[in-house]
Formats: sequence, structure tokens, C-alpha cells
Amino acid sequence: MSFGLLLAVIAMALAFTYINGFHDTANAIATVVATKVLTPGQAVAMAASTNLLGALWGTAVAKTIAEGLVDTGLAHGAAFLLVSALLSACLWNLLTWWWGLPSSSSHGLIGGLIGAALAASHNDAHAVIWWSPGVGGHWWQGQGVIPKVIVPMIASPLLGFAVCFVLMLLLSLLLLWFSQRRGFLKRLGRTPWVSAFFGKAQIASAAAMGLSHGMNDAQKTMGIVALALAGATAAGTFEGIPAWLDFLRVPASSRGLEVPVWVMVLCALVMAAGTAGGGWRIVRTLGHKMVRLHPINGFVAETGSALVIVAASMFGIPVSTTHCVSSAVMGVGAARRFSAIRWTVVGRMVWAWVLTLPVTVLLAWLIGSGLKSF
Repeated sequence: MSFGLLLAVIAMALAFTYINGFHDTANAIATVVATKVLTPGQAVAMAASTNLLGALWGTAVAKTIAEGLVDTGLAHGAAFLLVSALLSACLWNLLTWWWGLPSSSSHGLIGGLIGAALAASHNDAHAVIWWSPGVGGHWWQGQGVIPKVIVPMIASPLLGFAVCFVLMLLLSLLLLWFSQRRGFLKRLGRTPWVSAFFGKAQIASAAAMGLSHGMNDAQKTMGIVALALAGATAAGTFEGIPAWLDFLRVPASSRGLEVPVWVMVLCALVMAAGTAGGGWRIVRTLGHKMVRLHPINGFVAETGSALVIVAASMFGIPVSTTHCVSSAVMGVGAARRFSAIRWTVVGRMVWAWVLTLPVTVLLAWLIGSGLKSF
């Protein structure tokens, strides 16, 4: 890998991080803006700062992206694999942003890695780590696309929906216990003291959502950059470079790939900058078009989805924050009544979810095959 190509990979990774930031801004702020608890400017500022903090909190997800999904030897020997993966993910993110659809940046990047690995290996399915057992052979500790991507892709939205559905019902019953007024549940979101209390509480829940987004999403690009640096180090790219550039070296370690601190800080800052850019098209879909939200609904949706995402991040699972938040909003809407959800909007979103992996696999494969011919 030449030094110029390495810089191109890092630049593209940071571009993806920036796009991810404004594409997924809605995950952290859609509900708090829709309920008018914060102004759009205040919400974006809070999301940017909490994304920054979350991105610096651990590297478990970064290591999964770098080592647990595709053959790292391919990335070391074929830098165009990373270029293809990042380019396909960026294109899909921009396209779905333009359509206002909250698709998954995570699955876009993972699909890009799979497609690029297949292109680099002449369509050898073994280039992708589908499943490998963890310590002691336990499936939940295993690496690979199936346990780390496919299973969570199905489970996390269902879990987000169920957690928020149950939380909303329990909270409604608790509030009903405080008030025996007739028809209280129907007026729950419009009861003045309820709206005032949860309006304040929603600031904390939105901050937790921003923190969890940074913990999971920013780490994905950290893994890509660290993988590129490790490949360049192994290939001898940095031989003869000035001593002040030694920080670029990522030597092999018995503990697995180590993510340098400067990579963590850089990716975190770029994610925060992208978040500050805003993503209002998707905010309108999540916060306004899918279901009408009150502060109590926003609080439950953000709290439930943040719990799911933080738990996944601690286990190194690169879940889709978009899927978790969207399903959480559906869960609080369904707890009110199923007809409160605009199912036509949900249908468009689900199609974007289903298509993300196969489309980005195909895009990366086409891009990678084309680059390989040069």
C-alpha cells in the first residue's frame, strides 16, 4: 500500500464518518425536536457534544469491524477493498438521506466490506468471516457476519420495539395510579404537568441517545482507519518516514488490533462535526411523519433505544442505531394504539433497511471489481 493510497483511504473513512454524523443526527434529536423540548440548534449542539464523548468510550465495536467480519489479509494486500467499501457506503448514505429515509450507516459499511472482500478474493466466500466460535466455543462470543450483524439486525429492532412498548405501558399505568381521572390515558401526552416533567427528562434521555450513538457508530470508522494503518505498517509503507510520523505505525499485537488514541479522537471530532451539520430530512421522517410524539413518548423512545445500543456496544456488536430508534418510536406509538403509527411511512423505512446490505454489497463488488482491473 503506497503512502498516497493510505491517505486516500483515511480521507474517505473520515468523509464517511462526517456523512454518518449528519445522516444519523436524527437518531439522537428527532424526538426532542419533534416534541419542541429543544430548538433544532440546541438539539444539534447537544448531539454533537454527546457523540464526541461516546466515540471516545471504548473500542470493542472498532475491533469487530477491523478483525471480525472479513479476512484482514485482503485489506493488507488490497487497499482498494477499503476504498470500495467506504465509497459504496457513502453513496448509499447520501441516496437515502436525499430520500429522507433513516437507513443504516452501519449496515451500509458492513455490506461494503463484504462486497469488496468478495471482489478482492475473486468471489471466494471464505474471504468473509461468516461465523467463528469465541472463547470456549460459545456462540454469543463468536465473531463473524452472522452473530455480529445478521442476528442483531433482526433482534435489535424487535428488542427496541418491545422495550419501548413495555416501558410506555408501565409508565402509563404508573401515572394512572397517581391520577384516577376519567380518560387520563387519552390525555396523557397533553396533561400539563406530565409534559413539563418529561420535557425536562427528555433532555437527559436525548443526551444518552447521543452518547450511545457515538459509542457505536463512530467506532466503526475507527476500525477501518486502524485496519488501514495496520496493513500499511505490515507492508512496510512507513519505512524511511521521518521520526515525527511514527505515530502512524500500528504494529501487530498479541491482544489483537489496537486503535491508536489519535484515531479515536480524530474520528470522534469528525463525527461531531457531521452531527453539527444536521440531517433535517430524516428528522422530519422520524420525528413528524411516522407518529405524533409528546415529551413522554420521546423520553421513552430515547431511553429504550439508548439502553439497547449501549448494551450492544459493550459486547462489540455494530448494531444500527437507526433501526433501534425507529423501532423504539414505533413501540411508543403502538403502546398508545396501533393506528397511531403511519404504516405507509414505516413500509418505506423497512424497505430501506432490507435493501441496505444487498445494495451496498453489490455496489462495493462492482466498484472493487472495476478498481482491481486498473
